[in-house]
Amino acid sequence: MKKILLIGNPNVGKSVIFSRLTGINVISSNYPGTTVEFTKGFLKHNGEIYEVIDLPGIYSLEPTTKAEEIAIKLLEEFSNSNDKIILLNILDATNLERNLNLTLQLIKKKLPLVVVLNFCDEVKHKGITINYQKLQKILNVPVISTCARSAEGIKEIIDRLKEANISNFNFESHKKWEKIGEILHEVQQITHKHHTFLDRISEISINPYSGLPIAFGILILIFIITRTISEALISYILDPFFNTVYLQFLKNILNKIITSDFLKEILLGKNPTPMESFGVLTTGIYIPLVVVFPYILTFYFMLGILEDIGYLSRLSIMLDNLLHKLGLHGHSAIPILLGFGCKVPAVLATRILETNREKIIAVMLALILAPCMPQTAMIISLVSPYGIKYLLLPFTIIFLNAIFTGFLLNKLLPKTEISELFLEIPPYRMIHIPTLLKKLYIRIKDFFLDAVPLIFVGIILINVMEVSGINNFIINNFGEVFTKLLNLPKDVASVLLLGFLRKDVSIALLAPFNLTVHQLIVASIFMVLYLPCISTFFLIVKEHGILLSLKITFFMLIWGLLISFVINQLLKIAFLL
Repeated sequence: MKKILLIGNPNVGKSVIFSRLTGINVISSNYPGTTVEFTKGFLKHNGEIYEVIDLPGIYSLEPTTKAEEIAIKLLEEFSNSNDKIILLNILDATNLERNLNLTLQLIKKKLPLVVVLNFCDEVKHKGITINYQKLQKILNVPVISTCARSAEGIKEIIDRLKEANISNFNFESHKKWEKIGEILHEVQQITHKHHTFLDRISEISINPYSGLPIAFGILILIFIITRTISEALISYILDPFFNTVYLQFLKNILNKIITSDFLKEILLGKNPTPMESFGVLTTGIYIPLVVVFPYILTFYFMLGILEDIGYLSRLSIMLDNLLHKLGLHGHSAIPILLGFGCKVPAVLATRILETNREKIIAVMLALILAPCMPQTAMIISLVSPYGIKYLLLPFTIIFLNAIFTGFLLNKLLPKTEISELFLEIPPYRMIHIPTLLKKLYIRIKDFFLDAVPLIFVGIILINVMEVSGINNFIINNFGEVFTKLLNLPKDVASVLLLGFLRKDVSIALLAPFNLTVHQLIVASIFMVLYLPCISTFFLIVKEHGILLSLKITFFMLIWGLLISFVINQLLKIAFLL
């Protein structure tokens, strides 16, 4: 089968062109031994099928990041295979000088090549004129002008694949930039243009004095939208369907076909009501589909919008200086911010980071920087009746603790060089809905393939522990230690194990205990910090291994207990005053 490799700099529209060429038949794969992803699809034209592969974005064939290493390895592997390959080199026509650097390196590979100059619409707006025919004659390969968002030029790409050829364009490698300058002089003309509205917005949003308040406002808006839509999906669609349709159907079927009480208890739990026991087909379905999925769906959709319009790179750059002090760089902002919505996509997003050290710090910050959305809602409902100063207190303590923990981990973990953030700031662009939906589909599919099976495994383990009496043993023998240290009633210990399953429910179950505001604050802080939830834990196991997962969990438990103990003592003093 012939293969088409899409290769180019980041932010040149490769994913949109890939979407136009392949439709909906998309496969997302990890390169063996890594978590770096590339995407595959298929194109059928004139009875011939092409496998289309979207490589990670690279600036040069001399790699500086893990993603670039993988892209170049894939290029080498396909080049050395027996398959016939075509390189589809996508360029940003508004930044031709930088993009031609990779093109000239690809020419040296002596592989069939087609050059695609994308963003032909923006070229006109920027006052740039490019002589495409002349560039094609110089490079001696097909050169096609496209606007991927409107599909302009896509048919020409498909029709001209058969023209892909090995260029005979010769130049001395050490004079590459000189040659690029000569090419630009011959094929490109730039005329003066005035700043557009989007240019002014871009400048405002990257300026630290105006950009940080804008970023703060955008993040608040995103979280409000995410929480509103997610809770509406849960309250009005998913939860009613689960309880009135699915649960009733499940009970009727299982009661007819299963006679073993033990098996029923494993599948339905001691109490078939979701979240009141650990049934695989009740709570095990309820958590990923009703509790987690709405937040992931909404948050990933909003994240895709920010990503496609070109805002995430600006946010990463503005946070880069702060994150450097925590042993990270600006790219880490994305997984950390995801943790405000749900910890599962936050852990998945740490795949973009380069070193294990960065991943450990980023995972920890994502877990403890703030409660997830459902936890936040429960804390607000319990503490807000006591006034705004008490409501802000647990969130402020949790945030400050996370910053301190980040500094601490940066000091304790073995030092590695923090790579500088060389991140291109693309212009603001309109959203391409099909590509947005396709990326959403791939991310949701990854969630169901990666996280959901692990939740089932964890539910089964906890259910077996509950049926066998291990849970009661833990509570009776260790619960009193925690409650004495934190000045909480002994019975509160019974909800701690549930916190491993779903933290917002465990926080909600504090309500019947008639705790004081002092006790509510301590209990909320402890339940946010002391353990990752079950779905997050098993995902960390998959992404980073069981040993590191246990280390993170042990650290969170001890650290959460210590911080909660200190806060309890300080609040005792404050309340006495």
